Amino acid sequence: MRKPFLLMLLLSVMSLTAHAQKFALIDMEYILKNIPAYESANQQMEQASKQWQAEVEKLAEEAKAMYEDYQSTAQKLTAEQRTQKEDAIVTKEKEVADLRRKYFGPEGEMAKMQARLMGPIQDDIYDAVKVIATEQGYAVVTDRASATSIIFASPSIDISNEVLARLGYSN
Repeated sequence: MRKPFLLMLLLSVMSLTAHAQKFALIDMEYILKNIPAYESANQQMEQASKQWQAEVEKLAEEAKAMYEDYQSTAQKLTAEQRTQKEDAIVTKEKEVADLRRKYFGPEGEMAKMQARLMGPIQDDIYDAVKVIATEQGYAVVTDRASATSIIFASPSIDISNEVLARLGYSN
C-alpha cells in the first residue's frame, strides 16, 4: 500500500519540476530610447525643468542679496530695523522653498507632468509585456535595466524587440 502511494508522490513531484517556469527579460532603457514619444516627452520635461529651476534660482539670488545687504548694514540698523530685515529675509527664503516644492516636490508640477507625459507610455509598455508574457507563457518578466542582481542573462530570453514590435515600433 505504501509503495504505490510513494510512487505516485514521486511522479507528482517530478511532473511539477518538469514544468519549469519560463522567464524573460526586457531592457526598459532600450525600449524607451526607441519610442519617439518618450524622447519628445523627455525634452518637454527638460525644458520645463530648466525654466522652473531658473525661477527658483532667481528668487534664491534675491534672498541671498537681501541677506548680504543685511550683513553689510546690520551694525548701522536699529533693533527694530534688523528684525524687519530678518523677517523679510526669512519670508523670501520661505518663498524659495515653497516655489521649489511647488515645481519639484513629490506632488509638484514636475511629478504631474511626468505622470501626464510618461504614464501613458509606461502603461502601453506594461500592456505589451503583459500580452507577450501571457501568449508565450512567461511566469516572470524582469527589467534588465533595473535588476542590479542580474550578472548575466542569455540574449535569447530578451523580449525587448517583441515589445517594441507589439507597440508598433519595428527595430
